[in-house]
Amino acid sequence: MIDVAIPTTDGRELYLTRYTEPEPELRLLLDKLKLTLPAQPSPRITTHPDGPPQTPL
Repeated sequence: MIDVAIPTTDGRELYLTRYTEPEPELRLLLDKLKLTLPAQPSPRITTHPDGPPQTPL
């Protein structure tokens, strides 16, 4: 699992929590055990805690 934070032009951040695709060997094991991975979570948008980033002069 990985969390990706993408800054937006208005000072907020878009957070994407993503599961990577399993390797073929692991996928085979998951299939044999009849296990499924959870669905990808929805993205979250948050306000930057210190306000919008400042543009350097």
